[in-house]
Amino acid sequence: MDLVDVARAFDAGRLTQARRIKAMTKTELAREVKVSAAAIGQYERGEVRPRADTIEALASALDVPVGFFAHGRPRAAVEVAEASFRRLRSTTVAQQQQATAYVEQAWELSLYLEERVEFPELDLPGWAYPDTGVGPDPITAAQQLRVHWGLGVEPIPHLVAEIEQRGILTVFFSMKQDPALPDKSRIDAFSTTSLPRPLIVLTPDKADDVLRHRFSAAHELGHIVLHHDRHGTDVEMERQADMFAAEFLTPRDALRPRLPSRLNLGALQELSDEWGVSPHMLVRRSKDLERFSESTARRAYITLNSLPERARPISDYSGETPELLRRAIELLATVDVTLSEIADALQMTVRHVRRLAGMEADRPRLTLVR
Repeated sequence: MDLVDVARAFDAGRLTQARRIKAMTKTELAREVKVSAAAIGQYERGEVRPRADTIEALASALDVPVGFFAHGRPRAAVEVAEASFRRLRSTTVAQQQQATAYVEQAWELSLYLEERVEFPELDLPGWAYPDTGVGPDPITAAQQLRVHWGLGVEPIPHLVAEIEQRGILTVFFSMKQDPALPDKSRIDAFSTTSLPRPLIVLTPDKADDVLRHRFSAAHELGHIVLHHDRHGTDVEMERQADMFAAEFLTPRDALRPRLPSRLNLGALQELSDEWGVSPHMLVRRSKDLERFSESTARRAYITLNSLPERARPISDYSGETPELLRRAIELLATVDVTLSEIADALQMTVRHVRRLAGMEADRPRLTLVR
């Protein structure tokens, strides 16, 4: 599609999406393209269509093919209010918009793939779907979901793989490519049920620790099954998602007899390794299940916080990184559908499709030495 055709078929929403993905303000983009910020606003509102040469400049500034801006491809729209973000106060609106734009494009990739590869069907209890009214309390919901998925009361060894196998789309998103952002302003995990398939976004930005990562995944799963008719973030919803995650990962009837009645770090560490949860969470469970007093729990936290951190990178643990999109792409490659063809169909760069699918770059890195 040439520039004139794209100008005639210009999709204003695509410009907004591409700008948010790059985390650029209208003023910053206008400076790159050499138009006014007001003009960018007019383009995004659909009041004015940019000229062909302006579209070329927009594509260059936003790192997309010129055809990205044309109508004709399915496009999702996920508003910040339709996602269950954690710790909203530590992130800017621009960062939240970047994350939701990323979700929109991950969904577009999944839609393309699902038309060619059979994805797992969504498998949730009846009360966990939209328009089914109020479901059970968080603890009962976690117990019933374990029963529905046939997990019993044993540890879940590969949590993210289990979630994906049940038809919930899971993707990685990282802001670490922008070194100007301080750690405290990066997005934590979040989820949305506003798309045809529920989607969980996980990130290593806060801490590349598999135990924290697993709890975040369970927490977002809690939002999906508990709050499918509500979006946004409030203290009570976060508390309920935490309660769900704790019970889903460590069922009380199985865990309580195993918890020490006195502070025993060795025993807590053994349980941490067995159940795939942090010792800090086990201290909280010990207090909630009345194995520890308030003072014992406080002493345990102080002791744990004084110990050196143990490195547990997410990538070192199988079944804890999203694989559904990557495996679908690899499966299509066996029938000669290349990554370049997928990128062309979506009007994205190959590099960006790789990022959405969580695929490592396959090009060797050149290092120049003296």
